[in-house]
Formats: sequence, structure tokens, C-alpha cells
Amino acid sequence: MEIVVDEVPDPVVAPHHVIVRPHYSLISSGTETASIHRGGAVGALAENPSYIGKILDVMKNEGPLRTSREVLAKFTEYAVLGYSGAGIIIDKHPTVRDFEIGDRVAYGGEGTGHGEAILVGQNLIAKIPANTSFEHASFTTLGSIALNAVRIANISLGEKVAVIGLGLVGQLICQLARLQGGSVIATDLKADRVALARQLGADAALLSGSDLSQQVAAVTGGLGADCVIIAAAAKSNAPCRVAVDICRDRGRIVDVGAVELNFPWYESYLKELQIYMARAYGPGSYDPAYERQGRDYPLPYVRWTEKRNMEEFLRLVGQGRLQIEELTTHRFFLDDAAKAYQVIMDPAVSSLAVLLKYPAAEISPDSPAPAQSRVEVRPATSASSSEIGVALVGAGNLARWVHLPNLKQIPGVKLRAIQSASGARAKSYALRFGAEYCTSDYEQILQNPAVQVVVIVSRNQHHAGQALAALRADKHVFVEKPMALTEEECLALAHATAESGKQLTVGFNRRYAPSYLRLKEQLSRRAGPAVLNCRVNSPGISGSYWMADPAIGGAILGEACHFIDLFYWLLDSEPIEVSAYSLPTGKKDPIGENNMVAAFRFADGSIANLTYCTVGSRTSGGERVEIFAPGIGGFAEDFKQSAIKTSIVRRHSSWFREKGYETQMRAFFSALQQAKPPDITVRDGVRSTLGCLRMMQSARDHAICPIDLDNLLAPPPR
Repeated sequence: MEIVVDEVPDPVVAPHHVIVRPHYSLISSGTETASIHRGGAVGALAENPSYIGKILDVMKNEGPLRTSREVLAKFTEYAVLGYSGAGIIIDKHPTVRDFEIGDRVAYGGEGTGHGEAILVGQNLIAKIPANTSFEHASFTTLGSIALNAVRIANISLGEKVAVIGLGLVGQLICQLARLQGGSVIATDLKADRVALARQLGADAALLSGSDLSQQVAAVTGGLGADCVIIAAAAKSNAPCRVAVDICRDRGRIVDVGAVELNFPWYESYLKELQIYMARAYGPGSYDPAYERQGRDYPLPYVRWTEKRNMEEFLRLVGQGRLQIEELTTHRFFLDDAAKAYQVIMDPAVSSLAVLLKYPAAEISPDSPAPAQSRVEVRPATSASSSEIGVALVGAGNLARWVHLPNLKQIPGVKLRAIQSASGARAKSYALRFGAEYCTSDYEQILQNPAVQVVVIVSRNQHHAGQALAALRADKHVFVEKPMALTEEECLALAHATAESGKQLTVGFNRRYAPSYLRLKEQLSRRAGPAVLNCRVNSPGISGSYWMADPAIGGAILGEACHFIDLFYWLLDSEPIEVSAYSLPTGKKDPIGENNMVAAFRFADGSIANLTYCTVGSRTSGGERVEIFAPGIGGFAEDFKQSAIKTSIVRRHSSWFREKGYETQMRAFFSALQQAKPPDITVRDGVRSTLGCLRMMQSARDHAICPIDLDNLLAPPPR
């Protein structure tokens, strides 16, 4: 991995977030360097053998060429490093009430690293005391990690507390444990760090070695440590063995470091040790509702959250209770970030806290640097009458694996721009796939006359709003499913499509997959109504994965919409009613709303059953569709296998999944070039969403629900 300093689009403010212009950020030598692979792809796989199994699983479905292409490309993409800094708020969303533009704040959290503009949630910022510098405040995230570890340790007055590993977090833990009333025994393999801990007040500072157990016994009167906090970084379980060795009978071990957690069972059993894990900055860590949606935990029930730990650390720094300056060994300007990482990675250099200084630190607050939401990647070319300019919105996996490679292969299509909330990812994709510019601001796409088509691959809850804005900006739209999440959004898109005269299509790729095309061909020859059965097993859509959240559509609106469209297309008949049941709702896991069985009736008398579940095993099949009609049977499974059974049986199989993405994209642009409507229209998008909404309504109300598409789309009475 190479450390680079490059221009990427500044973030755009989001609900419950602010934008901070940093003055200083702190490089976390342990966490950040652990993610830097200096040996390339082979070295990364050697360090993480579990990746090999994941790659092989992907290869089974996507094929070796595409998989190897993406694995290698991953090592050329930008990844943002860092998660601790301090600066000034330059913008905020109206939902943020406790902070104002111009406030001095410390910030933290994943993705809030080293950059000149940082988007950070309101629960991951804390105001800096007036007498505290930006340099010292940039330690806040690391300080809150240390503070949470000390809280988990539950140290009482006079207890002997051993701290293994005297990196930055370990040094802070030593100071905080003493403030808590503990008698601190600091130990490390490096003599200079042991000396620093002694200088900063550790009651005993010991160099780790074969006689460490005897040394700890000597300073504890032969009892051993009441509590051992592991703050080391190691690829072996050596720190765990040391912790067990120096801990007293019925003592406590707290892990906050990155070590192999393999404790000697017999010794741990004999001592009846208690082992705890300290999770990041405290309660709220890894909870999207807390970190991204701004939902605080009530103080009477959760006294010390991430944010409150950050505030307390800043209070202690402001009162001079913690020694921070002595921990800083190096300072670099932002442009010299690569040198800063070289210092950290060089074992011959004794570095601890390494700070990056930003241009904003030397600019008057009254003249802040302007935001830069657009970055040019390569010179723009003049628009050709025969060329269709395209912008892609949403730089996720589907964009990288499917849509961007496909767009690059279609004649007459020019990729103008890529828009993403992640400026680093937008820049990576723009460089790789040949876009002229990248941006974090959707308005940059809408206002560009050289963009005639917007391909929307963002998260589901943004599809309708972005598609509506594109239509009103006089642009054609290819929107990934689901087109919309509500009836109101469906109607707005239907009306906007009609009024604008532009085309809108929805990413229902199954209509173009070879296995389903074979089923369609047979059903088109049937002599009467048909019976369809579809089973979908999606265990990946569960837990904290955003697509599992029913508040933004969940698995039914987000994925089951595919199969409402598939039923209609296979039968060429409108669904007219549905009866559905779900697993019990109101549970965090499994999410009942994502697990449904539904029966549909169609205008031509056909019936279909859809079983959609997220509780199954990953070893089970993914999706299987069966068809039955007079003299006809057949099935398609996982895009790989299909069979048609009439007077003879015809079977088809492929090594890898053939999903129809490229065929659909080519068909859409071919239709635009010929001034024809696409195969899949806004009406199809409305039908799919409406069918899912009625399906969920039926499950809630325990009643059969009609699906009346024509009535919904009928023009209002004059």
C-alpha cells in the first residue's frame, strides 16, 4: 500500500452530521499501520489467510477473471486512514442543535480520518475547552478508547493495575488508571517506552522479559496484579500468556489491544480469571443509530457513551490532569503525510504520537478555505451528437463489479462523472473507469448539460428522490431497484416521467438472464393459467446490514421487488391481489418483516407463491423459481441452472452466474439511441413497489389486499 496525499471531493453535509475543517489529526500507529499492507496482494493474503476462502466463494459465482480483476483493483483504490482529530465546524445540518458553525471540536469515528474536510456525526464530536490546544484535543479519540478500557476494568482505590503495551493508548491508560486510584505497573518490550511511563508517573515501570512475573510479584507483595489491561499489538498470544502469568487469583484481564486472544486454559482455570473486552470508545460504538442517526442513549441508563467519554477526556486535558505534550514525538504538515507514515513504520525510529498539521491551522477563521465538492480527473471532451454522456451516482460494490465495467464497454456511451458521498471512493472509481470528474454533490451532476443519462446505484432510500431530480433536470434515468419505497414516490416519478418526456428504466436484470428467458419462452406458449413458485434465501440481509432495516424498505421492498416484476413478466399478466404472512415482528433478530410467504393471484387466473427469508443457512440455495402450466414444467436456480420439462427434458447449466446486467444496460442505451421507450418502464417500477407494499400490508392486517395498478396511476379527476 502506498501513502498518497491527493485531492478528493469534500463531503456534503448530511442529517445529524457536521463538517469539520481540521487543524490537527493524530495518526494512530497501531490501528492504522495494521491496515497497511506493504507486501502487495500476496502479502495481504499471507497475513489474512481467511481472505482466500472469501475470494474462492466469490470466484464460484463471478468467475476467475472478474474476481481476479476486482481483487487486484482493490489494491489500487483509495482508502481513508485515521479517526482522531480536532478542528472547527464549517457546516452543519439543521438537525444538529447543540453545535454551531465556528465551534472548536474534537472528532472521531470510522472514516473521519486525515483530510481537509471531515463529515462526522453529532455524537462523535465534543467541544474543546478554551484553554486546550487543537494539538492536544486531537488525542481525544485515542483518549476515549483508553478511558473506556479503564471503565471496563472497574478499578478501585489502591488496586494494582498492570498495563501491557506502552504505545499511545497504553500510556494514556496508565495515566487514567492512576487518576482512578490504581497503583500502575507499566510494562513493554521497548526500554524508551518504559522510561516514558516512569516519567509520566507509573508507580512501577518494568521491561518485559523472562523475569517479568518475578518483578510483578516483587512490587505486589507476591499477590500479582488485581487487574491486567492488554494494550499491546501482536500477532501472537504472547501478551495473553503474560497477562495470565502476572494476574492474581480471581483477578481481571481487560483486552483493548490487537492481539491473538488465546489464553492458556489450565492456568486461567486455576486462577478463575475474569476476562473482559473493551469495545472502542464506549457504548454507542458500531451502533449506526447512535453514530450516524444521532440517537443518544439516555444518561440515567447509560452514563458513559462514546461522546461523554470524549467530553470527559477533554475535561481532564483542559484541567491539566493528563500529560499530553510528552506523548508527541513527531509533527508533519499534511503534504508530508507519507513521511509521517514512514516514520511510524520504521522500527529504528522511536515514534509515539505523530501529528499532522493542516493548512487551516495557519488560516484566519474569518477566511476559511472554500469547499470543493468537485474534482477534475481528466480533461473534459466536447459532447458529440452521437455520444451519450452518463453520470453514475453511488460508488458501491454493484457499481464497481457490474455497472461501471458494463458502461465502459458500450459504444457511444461516455462516462462523464461519478458521484458518491465518499470522496475517496468517487476519485478511485473515476480514475479506474475513465470519468472526467468526481463529485460528492449531486447538483454537480444535475447542472451538467453534458450528462444526458443518470445511472442511480445509491442506497434504496435515495433512489426516488435522485431519480425525480434527474427527470426534472431533463435527464434520462436508469435506477436500480427498488425504484421507490412509497406510493407517493411512485406517483411522483410516474408524473415526472410523463411531463419531462424522458425515459426511466429500473434495474430488473432477471428479465435478461438466460435461465429466466428460457422459462419465459415456455410460458408464452402455455394454453391456460400457470402456477409459479419462488423461494429466495438471503441470510446476508440481516443484523446491522443497512438493507435489513424495515424503515428504509428492508429485504421485501429492497429485494423481493425483483420477484414481483419477474412474476408479471413471466406471465404477462397483472397481479390483482395478495395474501401474505410474516414471522413475528418487533424483534431485532430475526426481523419478521423480512421473512414472508405470499400468494398472488393474477388477472389471467394464474397464481404464484413467493417465499422470501433471511433466516436460512448460507449453505442453502439462493433463489429458485419453478413454473407449472398445462404440459409444461421447469425451474431456474441461482442463475446457473435451468430445466424445461415438456414431452422432453432440456437442461442448461453454466459454471458462473449469468445475471443479465450487461444485456439490460445495452438494451437501455440502444433504446435511447433509437428514440424508443425501454423494455422496462416507470409503470413496471410502480407495479413492483405497489406489490411489495400490499404484500407487507396483508401480513400486518392478516387480510387479502387488492393490487390495483391502473387505479393508482389513473389521472386525478378534473
